[in-house]
Amino acid sequence: MIAVARVFGAPAIHLILEAIEVFGVRKYLTVWRQYEHGPLGAAVREVLEDEFKHEDTVVTAESARQISPQRVRDIFLGLNDGLVEILGAVSGFFGAFASATTVLVAGLMVGVAGALSMGAGAYLAASSEAEVRGTDVRRRRFLGEAETTDEAGDRPVSSGIRVGVSYVVGAVVPVLPVAFGARTLIPSLLVEGAVIVLVSSILAFLSGMDVKRRILLNLGIIAAAVAISYGIGLAAKAVWGISV
Repeated sequence: MIAVARVFGAPAIHLILEAIEVFGVRKYLTVWRQYEHGPLGAAVREVLEDEFKHEDTVVTAESARQISPQRVRDIFLGLNDGLVEILGAVSGFFGAFASATTVLVAGLMVGVAGALSMGAGAYLAASSEAEVRGTDVRRRRFLGEAETTDEAGDRPVSSGIRVGVSYVVGAVVPVLPVAFGARTLIPSLLVEGAVIVLVSSILAFLSGMDVKRRILLNLGIIAAAVAISYGIGLAAKAVWGISV
């Protein structure tokens, strides 16, 4: 974290502080659950309220919050889908096809189509949400009610680009070993496993998730996707006699 802060400066420092704050809040809430109904509940609540205010002041004193749940969600959605979907596709292609070139071309085609689909889907979802939110804002103005700013969403185009680009980054990972000459699925599995551990750790840290649980969950999903896709590829090869 020190190295990242030195390289990227103030934005990285604020990002790290916010991530640490999220973990601090989780620990404080765990303490609160233990004492809220006991004789020390009132005193603990007073201390925790003071801590929450101090942490918010430190992190947001000179800049807007760097961590947006929507941005984390977009990045994680794109990366996760790219990693899992394309590795699953590559696994199925290796099961069905004998040629690594065919696997590479097919994987790239699926990756491009998936990136466009994911980006468009994120854009449509965000734009629909923006329309609904805009209608509610106009209704509040008409009724003279106070407008809430904490529910403001992200721009649809930005959301779509984030998801699409993140998907491409994730999709490239399982295809790269094949592009560099791999003739079996093993290199893609090894590279994918290392990347998913790294990505899961970073995103879990930034968003305050349980790091170990997130890593194990993603590895389990990838293992299931690979097993099912490879089995389908072998079945297709056996049933239809595919040989490329």
